[in-house]
Amino acid sequence: MKKPTFALTSLVTTLILLLPPATRGQVVGPVPSPFRSIEQNSVSIMESYGDTLWIGPGLNRNIGNQEHWFLPEGADSVTAGRGRVYSLALAPDTVLAGLGFNLQQADGTVQTGVGYHLSTDGGDHWSFWPLPLDSEADTTLIYGGHSYRMLPIIVPQQSPPFEIDFSGNTAVTANWASGILRSRDFGQHWERLVLPPQSADQLVPSERYTFSTADGSNRYDPRSDQNLLGFSVLIDSDRNVWAGTAGGINISSDALSAPQDSVRWSHIQVDGSRLLGNWIIEIEQQPSTGDIWLTNWISGVTENEQYGVVRTGDGGKTFEPVPFLTGKRINDLGFMQNRVFAAGDEGLYISSDKGDSWREVEQIQSADSFIKASARYYSVAVTEQRVWIGTSDGLASTPDGGKTWEITRVNFPLAGGNQYQNSDPETDSFAYPNPFSHSRQEIVRIKFRVERQGEVKIRLFDFGMNLIRELENRSFAAGTYEAVWNGRDKNDERVANGPIFYLVESPGNTARGKILVLD
Repeated sequence: MKKPTFALTSLVTTLILLLPPATRGQVVGPVPSPFRSIEQNSVSIMESYGDTLWIGPGLNRNIGNQEHWFLPEGADSVTAGRGRVYSLALAPDTVLAGLGFNLQQADGTVQTGVGYHLSTDGGDHWSFWPLPLDSEADTTLIYGGHSYRMLPIIVPQQSPPFEIDFSGNTAVTANWASGILRSRDFGQHWERLVLPPQSADQLVPSERYTFSTADGSNRYDPRSDQNLLGFSVLIDSDRNVWAGTAGGINISSDALSAPQDSVRWSHIQVDGSRLLGNWIIEIEQQPSTGDIWLTNWISGVTENEQYGVVRTGDGGKTFEPVPFLTGKRINDLGFMQNRVFAAGDEGLYISSDKGDSWREVEQIQSADSFIKASARYYSVAVTEQRVWIGTSDGLASTPDGGKTWEITRVNFPLAGGNQYQNSDPETDSFAYPNPFSHSRQEIVRIKFRVERQGEVKIRLFDFGMNLIRELENRSFAAGTYEAVWNGRDKNDERVANGPIFYLVESPGNTARGKILVLD
């Protein structure tokens, strides 16, 4: 399905000024102003099924690249609570979302689990699964007939569901301190799957293991063993379970079916030519080849770790590093036919030949907007006709492998409000983010409306009403636009902290506003 058109006419083209750096300003548009858009510009979680896309952290849905986005009713932990989407898994009509939030404590914030929202009718109705936690009495686990001391995980702090997957009625989730959890009755009951200790290359019921701790005791304790910290999970097409931790990758052929006390694992970590880094951030299967791809981060388990990506075509017997991505901090991977998309902290990388050669996308630009140069690329999802890239500066999508792009951001129409804050008044302009910080944001955008075609002048003034910058002085067609300012004056110097006043003069209308600049 194609997006409802808001295409530019021959009279209204992209208005990007290519001026010298000292005076560089940009005006982009006309920009769409839907009432229903995404909830947050930083899009860290995405999953797709067919032509449907779900994104976090706000649990928004889009079908067929429509202009308007769906906000679920009844998912109260997200829409009326503090839950944010940490993970998603989809099947026909089924949406399973793992929820968490950042809990503010005296010594900073800690990621905290909430539970899970489930819909089996495509998002019309939702149920809630509480976060699985141990009781204080759960101090023993049994594996292979052997009894081990265990640290019970009794609080939700440090146990958000970072990843989730399911097959039939069996769900598997990675919950950091709680490790890898399994439910074989789709959320009614949960059990912790025992993982190998960091020092072991397998876990089999016939052997007895030592789980090292700081005090020298043999206790199953994630505070002392990084391979017990669950971060990613995948159920592959052969129903093998891949569990990524801060201590390597664990692979099981019976984790969906074997009793809790006898699930077998192979454990692979940085050693020779296998993994690059022990912290497995994302696990994805390439549909066209069946290969499994792993994003590797440095965990500190060994000294020779690197950031990068590895792949295996033989179920984990051997791994091949992806040379172009070695040294890069990759957050997510996606596949469309022979194309591979890698989203990283420093950019987006695209391969058109299954990962053999790559190109870097220096900056995503669309016909009416752009992703700022300093943005991080967090997530990838692929619908039937489109690839979606979640960034720290909005959501980008491409129908042609990265040749052209469309960009979606949080939208506050000048007509007033959106689906999240529908009581906001009508205005003729506003600036965001506001306050604007040189150290935390690259640009500030000024949204304004042109009522009829004619000359538009945009100027910035300091507190003494001295002109410090002129962003634009040319003719515009009627429509809504965004002027982009980088926080610098006409001499390319950072402006001082304090209020900056803007003036947008257009035919029959003058819009004024203030931007508070803070370091």
